[in-house]
Amino acid sequence: MYYEQGIPDSLKSIYIRKNTYERLIEALNLLPQNYSFILYDGYRPLQVQQYLFQLFSQVIKKRNPYFSEEDVLKETLKFVAFPSIEPYKTSPHLTGGALDLTLGDLAGNPLDLGSAFDEMSKKSATCYYEQYPNENEEALRNRRILFHAMTAVGFTNYSEEWWHYDYGNVTWARRVNATEAKYGAIEAIIETNQIKEFRYL
Repeated sequence: MYYEQGIPDSLKSIYIRKNTYERLIEALNLLPQNYSFILYDGYRPLQVQQYLFQLFSQVIKKRNPYFSEEDVLKETLKFVAFPSIEPYKTSPHLTGGALDLTLGDLAGNPLDLGSAFDEMSKKSATCYYEQYPNENEEALRNRRILFHAMTAVGFTNYSEEWWHYDYGNVTWARRVNATEAKYGAIEAIIETNQIKEFRYL
């Protein structure tokens, strides 16, 4: 998605950890017939995370001119993780253990989940339609299908974003009370929107 948006150093392909991929396939097999997954993002280089954090922060500041710097930071953190490779604060997408995805039909057309990917609104919260079930029954049903398929195979969901799921990273470890994360950060050198070299940190 970010490559299509022209974001610098974004990747043409989606990369995730092997165990994350295996669980994704398990989740795919739990979907109703004629449903598919559409992936938006997986591994995200640090430089892309930094770009997105700055971009989202600027948008929030512009929308809310009376926000203090603290308010801007707090609101930004709802929708994009602070860029970090620190072991206990690693941005989820920097590990290859985070996925942004939605549901589609078998032709690859996205289904209605009630808000757009990366939409900065209260409707992006996973449980929004649980509170307002009559507002969009189709989105409510699809969010439930996505949530139950992903969590049944070990993923956890970030509550502010219906599309974001984690496995094996620090965020996942906190939610499942694991003593440590399975995956740390990955550092990559990007050339022409492809990974030239990478190493595990």
